[in-house]
Amino acid sequence: MKQIKFAVIIALLLAVVPAKAQVGDLRNEFSVGFAGGAGTSSVSFVPTIKQTFSPGITGGLVLRYTSEKYFWLVSATQLEVNFSQRGWTELIEDGSGNEYTRVINYVEIPFLTHLGVGREYRGFQGYLNMGPQIGFSLGDKEYYGGKLPWDVTHRPNNVVEQYGKALDKKFEYGITGGIGVELKTGIGTFGLEGRYYFGLSDIFNNSKKDYFARSANSTISVRAAYMFSVTR
Repeated sequence: MKQIKFAVIIALLLAVVPAKAQVGDLRNEFSVGFAGGAGTSSVSFVPTIKQTFSPGITGGLVLRYTSEKYFWLVSATQLEVNFSQRGWTELIEDGSGNEYTRVINYVEIPFLTHLGVGREYRGFQGYLNMGPQIGFSLGDKEYYGGKLPWDVTHRPNNVVEQYGKALDKKFEYGITGGIGVELKTGIGTFGLEGRYYFGLSDIFNNSKKDYFARSANSTISVRAAYMFSVTR
């Protein structure tokens, strides 16, 4: 319930900002580009599974439509289609010497409100991106390592249901946001952004009869981007 309330509040905020900007100077700029980077992911499990950093890559297509400028604030809408690696790496400290990682590949589609502050055409501009995101799993792979044979007899809280378990849900949704800076030049815009994704859905079924009550993705990533204007 708290997650749903959080999502509703964010959606209302995103609706209010563009509405207030309607009194600004109109813009009609459409830009395209590419972004890529790396980050770390985890899955929020209930019951809890202790985890460490799980690195992955991300990147894809960026489309942005800039519609208005209100004093020092530039308002735009941004759509992306990205490939992203998520999943988790367990921190196994039960003396077994086992290692376990699951990598889940996604196509993700963020729908973002983009708010920029600074130079509009030449120079530096700071910005905020925020909005909902959906994703579709392309597949996943488990990696068993460390000391063999595999021994799960001493796992904390006896949480072993995740091993070998197929994903129940290929579709997911959540909220994403990031802050960054762009350098706008005569040959295009170069950007750097830090971004966080908070999953509101689960990768495993979560009914009363299922083992996990929660199994939601989250990621922290750093992305570099290049964009150029198609129309202005």
